[in-house]
Parts: sequence; structure tokens; C-alpha cells
Amino acid sequence: MSILVVGVSHKTAPVALLESLALDVDGVHKLVTDVASSDHVSEAAVIATCNRLEIYANVDRFHGSVEELSTLLVERAGRPTEALLPHLYVHYDDGAVSHLFTVAAGLDSMAVGEGQILGQTRDALRGGQELGTVGPALNSLFQQALRVGKRAHSETEIDHAAPSLVDAALRRVVAEPGDLTGARVVVVGAGSMAALSVATARRRGATDVVVLNRTLERAEHLAREYAVTAAPL
Repeated sequence: MSILVVGVSHKTAPVALLESLALDVDGVHKLVTDVASSDHVSEAAVIATCNRLEIYANVDRFHGSVEELSTLLVERAGRPTEALLPHLYVHYDDGAVSHLFTVAAGLDSMAVGEGQILGQTRDALRGGQELGTVGPALNSLFQQALRVGKRAHSETEIDHAAPSLVDAALRRVVAEPGDLTGARVVVVGAGSMAALSVATARRRGATDVVVLNRTLERAEHLAREYAVTAAPL
């Protein structure tokens, strides 16, 4: 048996496609159950966020499993197969392990180093455990990924790598950039630096955060990720 990952994220797909793949808790549970019921799968877990949907499975073969899991994602998207397949990525064996570690550490996030994904990875593990779709292989893998993610934040300066640019901007506009409690923060744009700015503002206590963007859809997508407000520019 080997670990297989089939997924889609903000790095490979446009916002509209990610939106079509958005799942609530019940939707995630159904997808996990469907994956676990596939012919070549013995264990399954799903990481689902606003910016990614990834299936992790312990499989007995590569090609048939990739096709099955890709089909399940196509069905969830409600799009033609040719509209989704070019945006999917696949990782297998060591590549799958490396990818999960990268995700859990926040290195694959829109805002590099953000810690929210660590909790979402933990949710994926717990969900699979509750449904009985996670066995020894995925349990061990996800537990190790959580340890890697925690160490990345506690033993490196990943939390401060990209935020340094945001800190520099904050020092120009507020006297005490370390505490934004009670501040109203407006972020213009919806790209990676905007995501980083929102994440930094939220981490430092700001609750009144507005994301402005010419494309409201992109602003709303980012706003949902951090539970803030979106508005057109």
C-alpha cells in the first residue's frame, strides 16, 4: 500500500473553480466516505479549506486510484471533466508525504507561514478517525505532519519570514504595530500579500478587517478564509 494525494489549490486553480469545490462538514464527510469505498483504497482523509481540497488515500495501485479520486473531485465540482483535470495535482509515496508536511507547515499556504492550516490538518485527521476511514498508515502520517508543522513554527522564524514586509508597512501607519486590537484595517487587493496582511492583522487582534478588490469574488474568497469582510474597490 502507498499514500496518494489528489488535490486542487489556490496555486493551480482560479477562484471560481475553488468555489465550486467548497464543502461544508457534511460534504467533507461524504467525500471521505466515498473515497474510502473506492476499489483500491484502504484509508482516506480530506483536507478542505477555502484555498484547497486534497484527498489523501492509502492505495494498492497508482493509476486506477488516480482516476477514481479525480472522478470524485470532478463530481463534487459539477464541472466537465476537461474543466477540472488540468488544475489537479497528484503526489505519490515520498512525494505525498513531503507535500503533506509542506502543507502542515504553512509553506504551501497563500499567506506563507500562517498557522490556520495546522488546525485544518488536525481536523482532517479527526474527521477520518471519527468516520473510521483513517487507519494506521494515515494516522501515523498525519500525526507526524502535525509534529512537523508545530516544529516549523516553534523552531524556525517562518511566522516572521513574509510578515516582515507587512510589519514595515504597519510601522508607517500605526504607533504600536504589534497590537491592532480595536483598529479598523482595510486591505487593498486579494493576492498573496493581501492574504498575508489579513492574516497578520487578525493575528494581532484586529477584528474589523475589510478586503477591497476590483473583483469582488476574489475579495470574498479571501475574506471567508479569515472571517473578515469583503467589498468592491
